[in-house]
Parts: sequence; C-alpha cells; structure tokens
Amino acid sequence: MIIIMKMNTVQQNIEAVVSRVEKAGFRTHLSVGEERTIIGVIGDERKLDRGAISRMEGVDRVVPVLRPFKLASRDFQPEDSKISINGHVFGDKKVIVMAGPCSVESLEQMRETAVAVKEAGAHLLRGGAFKPRTSPYSFQGMGEEGLKILAQVREETGLHVITEVMAPEQVDLIAQYADVLQIGTRNMQNYALLNAVGQSNKPVLLKRGMMSTIEELLMSAEYIMSNGNHKVILCERGIRTFEKYTRNTLDINAVPVLKELTHLPVVVDPSHATGKWTLVKAASKAAVAAGADGLIIEVHPNPAEALSDGEQSLKPHRFVELMSEVRRVAEAVGRTI
Repeated sequence: MIIIMKMNTVQQNIEAVVSRVEKAGFRTHLSVGEERTIIGVIGDERKLDRGAISRMEGVDRVVPVLRPFKLASRDFQPEDSKISINGHVFGDKKVIVMAGPCSVESLEQMRETAVAVKEAGAHLLRGGAFKPRTSPYSFQGMGEEGLKILAQVREETGLHVITEVMAPEQVDLIAQYADVLQIGTRNMQNYALLNAVGQSNKPVLLKRGMMSTIEELLMSAEYIMSNGNHKVILCERGIRTFEKYTRNTLDINAVPVLKELTHLPVVVDPSHATGKWTLVKAASKAAVAAGADGLIIEVHPNPAEALSDGEQSLKPHRFVELMSEVRRVAEAVGRTI
C-alpha cells in the first residue's frame, strides 16, 4: 500500500508515520515530490491497521496498490526514477546510448570500438565477458580476462562499462569491474540471480525474456527491488513470434506501456530485436520516437569476423550515421542525445 501525505506536511509528521509503520514490522520507501511525500509500505498489508494510519497527523489517505508489482509501480512512485552513471542519467531528458560488441575478443578490438563509439556520441561501453550461447560449442566469452580488458579500456577512454552477469556467484566478481550489471533475456526469471544483484549496489539493466509478458518483466524487477536495489533499468529487446524475417519482433508497444505502468527507465535493444544490422537504424529511431530512455547497440570494427552476433553489429561508420539520425528524432520529440 502507499500512504499519501498531505500537501506541504511537516517532516516531523512524515517521520512519525514511517516510525509507526516500521515498528509494525514493515519496510518503507519514500518518494518525495515537490508538494507531496508518498510512503510506500512493503510487507503483508493485512497486518497493518489502515484506519489508525489514516488518522495520523499529516496523512491524506492510505491507498492499496492493486498491481502485483508494487515497488516498480507508478502507484508506488509517481515520479520517474533517475539513475545516474558517470553523470549520464537514465530517465531524464537525455537518451542514453550504450554501444560496443556482443563479446570482448581482445584489448585491441575493445579499444578500437570504444574510441569509435565515444567519438560518435555513445555514453557507455557494452561488451560481454561471459556469454550465454544456444550452442555449448559456441564462444562462451573470455571470462575475467575480458572484464580486465573492459576495465582497462574504461580507464583509457572514460566510458563506463555495462556487461552481463549469468550466475549469482559471478555478481561480486563482475561488480569489481563493471558499472552496470546486465541480466540477459535467458536469465530474466533466474530468481537466485535477481536476488543476488538486488543485494548489490550496482545499477542493473534487466532485459525482457524472449517469451515473457510485460507483467513478468516487472515482476522480475520487483525481485531485484525487494532486495533493496532500486537502480533498475528495463530493456525491451524483442520477443519471439511466428515472424521469420527478423531474429525477434520488437515490441515497440512495450515502451509506452512500461512508461505508463512503471517509474523505472526503459531502454531498447534494436540489435537483438531485429538481428540484422540493416534494420537497427530504423528500429532505433522508432524506439526513441516511442519514448525510450536509452538504446543498447552492438558495434564491431569487423562484424564479418565477430565471434558472436556479427550479423546484427554495425561497423563504426554506420554507427556514426545512426547517431546522427537518432539525434534528429530525439530533438523532434523534445529529447537530447
């Protein structure tokens, strides 16, 4: 449930309500607006005397949150969450772009890519050190050596790093090197992993499962947030349908739906959504026009020799072209890049 305080109520009243709720065994989360404060109550609401709370000084009303996802709901927090990474804020006016190869393959490859995407205007560097692959015989990533390469390139270029974590036991290791932890589509409902990243203090990019509903995505975010980590960024990356001309089907509807249901930032992965580099630019522009807070795009200096996902990776000069066109779309809808 949420406790909505009266307009311009004094801090003493807010603290009194929080104290009473927490003494009853509940956790609280404050959402402070310009005029009102909303106190989110986390726990079994049946054990709380709503009538007694509603009569406390400064309380306007007590409202149950009916959606199964509580912490991620706009009912719980009406204002957009803003998540800052190296000064770049997800959920604000700027569209944040993360770019880089699917897999870390060498220091030279990552250095060349990082320099190119930074010059084109990217804000963060992506690259996988641990790779979940459909085939056990495919390249699985460089592991910790790949993480060290990402950290070195970050030092050289200033681009902060996002990389995937696949198992709970990897969280502490990857958190030493990465600035954002990515949960891939295959792990969206790996609840042990969600709990583990929820106990970390790192921002988390949570990708929608390839056959998951929007509500299931938000329930996965709830696992992370219920463990104390509210720095969650949602990612629409395409879902599996009967269509065969693209790798997945980009659910562009998901962007405005999520923006309506949740206060969490929403980004789009046009590379995995389409699976073809020729379609990435169009999907990127559509995502920004629909209201996405960011993009995560695969870029490789030589896609023909990439160890994974070369067919959907842009060459650096094509990424420059994409950024130029996406920037114009962002400006047209009142955003910047």
